[in-house]
Amino acid sequence: MLTTSLIETARTLAPDMVALRRAIHAEPELGLHCPMTMEKIRAALAGLPLEWRTGPSTTGAVATLVGGKAGADGPRVLLRGDMDALPMDEKTGLDFSSTIPGRMHACGHDTHTAMLVGAAKLLTEQAGEMTGTVDFMFQPGEEGHHGARFMLDDGLIDPLPDAAFALHIMPNAPYGVLAGRAGPLLAAADQFTITVTGKGGHASMPHDCADPVPAAAAIVGAIQAMVTRRFKATSAVVVTVTQIHAGTAHNVIPDEVMLGGTIRTLSADHREKVHTLIAETARQTAAAYAVEAMCELEFGFPVTLCDARAVTLGRKVAQELGGAEGWQDMADPIMGAEDFSYVLEKVPGAMFFLGVAPEGDDWTQCCAIHSPRMHVDEGALPHGAAMLAGCALEYFENGFG
Repeated sequence: MLTTSLIETARTLAPDMVALRRAIHAEPELGLHCPMTMEKIRAALAGLPLEWRTGPSTTGAVATLVGGKAGADGPRVLLRGDMDALPMDEKTGLDFSSTIPGRMHACGHDTHTAMLVGAAKLLTEQAGEMTGTVDFMFQPGEEGHHGARFMLDDGLIDPLPDAAFALHIMPNAPYGVLAGRAGPLLAAADQFTITVTGKGGHASMPHDCADPVPAAAAIVGAIQAMVTRRFKATSAVVVTVTQIHAGTAHNVIPDEVMLGGTIRTLSADHREKVHTLIAETARQTAAAYAVEAMCELEFGFPVTLCDARAVTLGRKVAQELGGAEGWQDMADPIMGAEDFSYVLEKVPGAMFFLGVAPEGDDWTQCCAIHSPRMHVDEGALPHGAAMLAGCALEYFENGFG
């Protein structure tokens, strides 16, 4: 099934994929509504035999390609690409840099979209012989906006597919190499806000106050001790305080201090345990300082869990496309988060990473995603498109083996 013709055909699509990627990169959009990006996608796929579905919550869309030999109960595969950018200024100096201040495609979603469009074109050429159906999921709102969950809730992925696959580029990973792992690939990501409340007053007379500042400082330290003393050293649990806000003047003890930060876990049990312990730790530490603390939690994306069978399938496809060196097994998860996790909660599948460091460069020195100077070697785009298309074709031919 997978021959050199798949990657060779993908390379003939490279100019179109690069042009689309650059057009999207120059006009980045944020959140759940990316109409300009969606318009570019529709134009790139115009004329193809795709059935489109949209919903009320986002500007995302699912385009469906039915194989010529697909029966009513034939296999169904979902391929996903996200579309939204980040709220940050670009500093790459590229000719096609963002034209909108305060927005940049620093996470590679422009490349994900371009590769998914490429995969749609590759599979359309194979459609006559395909025994299954492909859903191409163009999703906004991945950067913390729960776009995948909204699209699921809107019924855009109904019926549920039998398998689902996605790619994420890595600009500080070897060019053209695909990587993945079974089990947890990325962490659950939640946010916390702790409000420490005391009694303010004159900074020269702290004995007349209930100072929340030293209590807040103690809570920061107590949270770190909570992680190291309440969880095994081999457990991947990260709690990081990233914000401290208090006071208005050098001689005023404030009434309140606000602490904010992130929680990263790799299991539902640890996620629940951290939520309980962080509130308990804050409350009890504050009580020792005669102040009060209230913890509010905001649930983010769940753990991204990859099905072992889907990872085995992806490894096979990657090695057929790029040889034995075209795949790397990841020893450990990454503590970042992804809302493709919502799809993988309902459907067996996997996400893979594609290295896009400039070919020949020292990839260990390249800027990572979310850097304002992040660069992508666009020569890897055909490889990603062929990988996505190859996963669908392999599943149609052999299932999960």
